[in-house]
Amino acid sequence: IDWNVTARFNAPFVKEFIEERDLTLFIVFDVSSSNEFGFKRSKKEIGYDIAASLMFAALRNNDRVGLCLFTSEVELFIPPGKGKKHTLKLLRELIYYEPKNKNTDIRTALSYLNKIIKKRSIVFIISDFLSPDFERPLKQLKNKHDVILVEIADMREAHIPDIGYAFLEDQETGEQMLVDTSDLGFRERYTALVKAKRDAFLARMKRIGVDIIQVNTSEPFYKPLQRFFKMRERRVRG
Repeated sequence: IDWNVTARFNAPFVKEFIEERDLTLFIVFDVSSSNEFGFKRSKKEIGYDIAASLMFAALRNNDRVGLCLFTSEVELFIPPGKGKKHTLKLLRELIYYEPKNKNTDIRTALSYLNKIIKKRSIVFIISDFLSPDFERPLKQLKNKHDVILVEIADMREAHIPDIGYAFLEDQETGEQMLVDTSDLGFRERYTALVKAKRDAFLARMKRIGVDIIQVNTSEPFYKPLQRFFKMRERRVRG
C-alpha cells in the first residue's frame, strides 16, 4: 500500500464525505481469484489502497468502520469499531487473509449484509463485479443504506494484445482456452463482447440507482475517487 498517496488522498475528500453523513462505514471486499488479475498491479492490490484510504479517513474522523470479505460465501465479517487498534486489525485481516474459495457470488454477501446491518450506513463494495444476477439483494441494500460500488478493472480484460497463440484462463474455475490473438476479427469480437456486457451492467446499476466508481489498474487509484467525491459534493450542494 502506498501510504503517502493514501494519506494525501483521503484527507480532503473521503473525510469530508464521511463527516457530512456521520454514518458507520462498511468495507465489503471481493477476495475471489478473479481479483488477482492485473498487468502492472493486480485488482486486489488496487483494492487494498482504496480500502486503506477509506479506513484511515474513518479513523481520523473517529467514525466506526466494519469489514466484510467474500467469495462465493461470506468468509470474514468484523463488526464496526473505531480507533487505531481496530483499524490496524482490519488492515491486517484484509491484506493477509487467505480465501477458502476461488469463485464469486456477490448475492451471498449482499443477502448477509441485508440481514446484519441494522443502522443506516455507508457501504463501499470493492470488486470487479463479474458475478452475475445480484440486482435484487443490491436493491434491497440500497433502499436502506448509501451503497457505492467500486469497480476495479484491468485494460487487458477488455483489449487482448496481439501476441499470437495464447491460453486464456478463467482464474476462478481454472478453465483454459487456446486462442489466436493475432486474428484481428477475434480481438474485435472479444472487445465488442466485453463492452456489451459492461454496458449492460452499467445500465442495470443505473436503474437501481447506485453510484459506481470506475477504477482501472493502469491509473492512480485516487484519481477516480477524487472525481467521485467532488461529484458527490456538488450534488449535496445542489
